[in-house]
Amino acid sequence: MSDEKHRPATKLVEAGRRKEWTQGIVNPAVWRASTHLFDSCAHLKEASKNPNAGLYYGRRGAPTQWSLAEALTELEPGAAGTVLYPSGTAAIAQSLLALLHSGDKLLMVDSCYEPTRVFCATFLKRLGVETIYYDPLACADEVATLITPQTKALFLESPGSLTFEVQDVPGLAAMARAKGITSLIDNTWATPLLFPALAHVDISILAATKYVVGHSDVMIGSATARAGVFERIRTTAQRLGNCLSPDDAYLAARGLRTMGVRLKQHEAGGLAVARWLAERPEVGRVLHPAFPDCAGHELWQRDFLGSSGLFAFELKTPDAEARARLIDALSLFGIGFSWGGFESLALPIDPQSIRAHAKWPTGALVRLHIGIEDSDDLIADLDQAFAKL
Repeated sequence: MSDEKHRPATKLVEAGRRKEWTQGIVNPAVWRASTHLFDSCAHLKEASKNPNAGLYYGRRGAPTQWSLAEALTELEPGAAGTVLYPSGTAAIAQSLLALLHSGDKLLMVDSCYEPTRVFCATFLKRLGVETIYYDPLACADEVATLITPQTKALFLESPGSLTFEVQDVPGLAAMARAKGITSLIDNTWATPLLFPALAHVDISILAATKYVVGHSDVMIGSATARAGVFERIRTTAQRLGNCLSPDDAYLAARGLRTMGVRLKQHEAGGLAVARWLAERPEVGRVLHPAFPDCAGHELWQRDFLGSSGLFAFELKTPDAEARARLIDALSLFGIGFSWGGFESLALPIDPQSIRAHAKWPTGALVRLHIGIEDSDDLIADLDQAFAKL
């Protein structure tokens, strides 16, 4: 385990590498096992008193998964523990299921990840949970007016998916805690390195598929929580049969060690490309939290330690076919979902149809993930693509 006084870059290297798990090598080994054996019936009986304390059954994990969970926990000061999931969507869904029952109400930010919205509109609705969407730019007092005795959870995502509004997370989380409401955040864009979310909220969720893994080859999610709440999400995950492959946990842990240096490259490249785009006559605006005209920029300045490589820009033209020509002409940008890997991606996005509060101009939107390529090469690729717009 790393020292609590260590800085984040050191924690990324040291966390989760207990000697009893590494056995004299640098990385914990891959433990592939469904069945864990006991020395005797007495040993089995003793282990059953606290099955989360050590080897018990494969679904509860082994040192490969435990070391990754511990490392993610150590990145969030004040965390009691981390639950691992087979995807970020699974982490969101199961965390909400741990908190909500029939008749409850959920306050959900309107700029949330679309699969989060779909889960609320399908599973939660079927279970009798009402989801109420609030404006991502609403202050704590405004959101407080939506609270009723049935409100049990407040979900945040900052910056918001696709549109990158920055929320007042400290203010909203403090309001929720004062009213006895559990707060959750999808912190995938920033990770704990750029925004230590658990300093404010009760549960911090990552689609670790993105920057934690960093190589576009593993699906994984995590939920790191405070004491009391952590036990609830762990129990729910176990009862739902949640289990993460040890091979996926190993690859995620390997990616985690270099996340700090990769994020610096993503940030530098992202800012360089975004600044270049802001000067293009074809671009109406750039949606990047580090830009003064991005919604909530002043909150980003106050709360965040930097920016990652994901942002969007709006073309002045509303022509979707022109947008497609631009994206199709790119050679260094792949067209695909997800982000956070080493490669750059471009995706046409249309958030208007899935938002209740945000009002968008008519220009076509493109979301970019800037990988770790040379930013001058990416700019040159965009430049030749604009010629075909």
